[in-house]
Amino acid sequence: MPIMKKRPNNPATRTQKKRIGRDTPTRSGDSTIRECLNDLTEQIEIMVPEMTARIASLEHLLLEKRLCTREDLIRAREFVRIQED
Repeated sequence: MPIMKKRPNNPATRTQKKRIGRDTPTRSGDSTIRECLNDLTEQIEIMVPEMTARIASLEHLLLEKRLCTREDLIRAREFVRIQED
């Protein structure tokens, strides 16, 4: 009868491999999504005030060049609010 070779029994190595295989994709996926959301939030926080300032300067130029009246701007803002609802 052939002699069977004994395999080294190292349960810690096997358990660790199983944990890495199961937990890593979920955790790395969640952290990647969080990073993307944080980056997006930061970009929006930078862009919104800049866009607001640009819109205000355009309205100022429209009034200064007398291309529209203040009432026209108020009606335009109201129209946009209605469209958002």
